[in-house]
Amino acid sequence: MRTLDEVGEQDGWRCWLCDEPVDGDKSVNDARGPSIDRRMTASKAKGSKSKGAPARERLAHRACNTGKGATTPVVAWGRDLFVVDPAPIIPTVERLERKGGREVMARCPGRDDAEAAADWLVDRLSRLAPDLSVTADVESGGGQYLLILRA
Repeated sequence: MRTLDEVGEQDGWRCWLCDEPVDGDKSVNDARGPSIDRRMTASKAKGSKSKGAPARERLAHRACNTGKGATTPVVAWGRDLFVVDPAPIIPTVERLERKGGREVMARCPGRDDAEAAADWLVDRLSRLAPDLSVTADVESGGGQYLLILRA
């Protein structure tokens, strides 16, 4: 297990769950203080196909980490985005890491909304899954715009 400072530096002192800054000087007992988390729990990692590969340690606020518990985390879409039927981000990232390809992530009513969501998603994934190289495309069809993620 690495130190809190090592994990904090790796993640740029941002919580991988809520994407907000983490103050490394706060007490680890404070709700907004730093803690180390894993995207996949140790028990789930044992049953996965990536046996032998340790789960990547990530920086999280104590409250975000405690709130998640031992369940699969949910990474929320940005509150200011106008997306319809958004795909869950973590399962999509796991599929793209496993087999690549493309995923339809959301529908948007306007091109500007879709492009804003695409920019946000690529930026968010650069911190959530830094080893995964993705691009986002916007395609029109049926009076709406599809946000498509490619790995």
